[in-house]
Order: sequence, then C-alpha cells, then structure tokens
Amino acid sequence: MSPDKYSAVWVSHSSMGDFLKCPRAYYLRNVYKDPKTGHKVNIISPALALGQAVHEVLENLANFKAEDRLQVPMLKQYEEVFAKFAGEKGGFKSQEEEKEIRKRGEEMIKRVLANPGPIVNKAIKIAKDLPNFYLSEKENIILCGKVDWLEYLPETDSVHIIDFKTGKNEEKDDSLQLPIYLLLVKNTQKREVGQASYWYLDKEDAPLMSKKLPSYDESFKKVLKVALQVKEARAKKEFKCPQGEKGCFSCRPFEKILRGEAKFVGVGGYNQDMYIV
Repeated sequence: MSPDKYSAVWVSHSSMGDFLKCPRAYYLRNVYKDPKTGHKVNIISPALALGQAVHEVLENLANFKAEDRLQVPMLKQYEEVFAKFAGEKGGFKSQEEEKEIRKRGEEMIKRVLANPGPIVNKAIKIAKDLPNFYLSEKENIILCGKVDWLEYLPETDSVHIIDFKTGKNEEKDDSLQLPIYLLLVKNTQKREVGQASYWYLDKEDAPLMSKKLPSYDESFKKVLKVALQVKEARAKKEFKCPQGEKGCFSCRPFEKILRGEAKFVGVGGYNQDMYIV
C-alpha cells in the first residue's frame, strides 16, 4: 500500500527543535488546536516579527532577475511589510521597542544593499511552495521546510545554501538546521549542494560558510532519529515537559494561552491564532 500524505507525520527544523527543547511545547505549538476556532496557536514576539519582515523582503528578491535585484526598493518594501506587525500584532509592548526593532531590520536591509554578494548572482528556486519529501515511506514521515536562498555555483553546477539570520545568537554546531536543509535541497531539486552558509545580518557583511557541510548519510541518520522520536510521542500521545508540572521556558508561555492569560492579536500565517503573553 502506498504511503498516505494526509496521515503522515510531518516534521521540520522548527517542529523538531520544539520537540528537542520540550515535548509539551512541541504539542502546544504543532499539534494542539483551539476547539473554538480549529486553529493552531502561536506566540508573536518582537524577534519573530523582525525575522518574518526581513525574510519576506529578502526572499522576494529571488523572483527577480539577478541583474534587477538591486533596483528593487527594498527599504520601502521593508517599511510596508513591517507595518503589518505594528503594535501588539508584532508583540511590541511600547512604541520605543517597536521603533528600535524596526531600525534593526532597516540596518540589515541596508547591509545587504551595500554588500549584496551572492544576492546578485543567479539563484535557484525550488518549485514547491513548501518543499517536502518522504524522509521515510516505511515510517510515513515527511520532512518539510523552506530554504532562505539557493545561490547557483556555475563552476561546479551546484548550489550554495544560505540561511538569513536576524537573531543575535549564532547557530550551535549540533543544530539540525544544516542536515535538514541538505536533505531538503538534495531531494527537491536536481543539483548537488556545494556549500552552506549562515548570514548573520545583524553583524556580518557576507555569509559565513559552515565549518563543515555534513554528509548526506550522516544528515539522514541524525534527522530520522529525531523524527522517529516525534512519531512515537504522537502515537503514544505523550508530551511531557522535562521540568515536570511547573513547566519550562519553552512551554510555559503556551500554557498561558490555554489558561486564558494571553491576549489574542489576530490570525497569522498558516492560519494560526496569534497571541502575546
């Protein structure tokens, strides 16, 4: 019998990251649906608003020819996108905080304009809106996720994975992000992955190449191991916080939503009910 995508367990970098931090947080963010609306729930924060606004502007550049990208009014577009997160919709608790975060994003866009680097080179677009493939047909597990940017490397006919970073913390060496991106890119387009980089837009004028690109087999085993843990937890419906009933940093904010202690601010992407806590 062929696998059924509708009954499959879908995993991504963010959902598996949630699970590794706290299975209860994973459940509340990725499984639970508000019985009144039928929607999943999420929490908006200034950092999330900043990341979404900057990513939307930069990722949109891939829709233009390489030679035309610097003609796109990126700063104007950023102001228009950021306006969607004004006030509580962006998790801001004051006008001063909103102004500071908006300025940070503006500086990131200016940094790209001054140092476009790979942005003005040919880019590869994955055809699917949400790239995905069967990580395991036997286990009925699908891996999905979006890759920020794929630069085409003509000398090797390969691609360069670039992940835009808007936060202040650097990705840890044991992160699943590069292994997941490697698997996704390998299985959703035809070219090999030549290199991968993080671009810390808050402080770096160019992408920082990863210390070492993991092998495909190594990445597959690492990602499948966590995905199987997620599948098992869902099957058993066991999503316990490692800190016990008192909860942890990851799940406590979501528990406030269930207790009616968070404020609803609107419906966000993927039809999620968005709250501030």
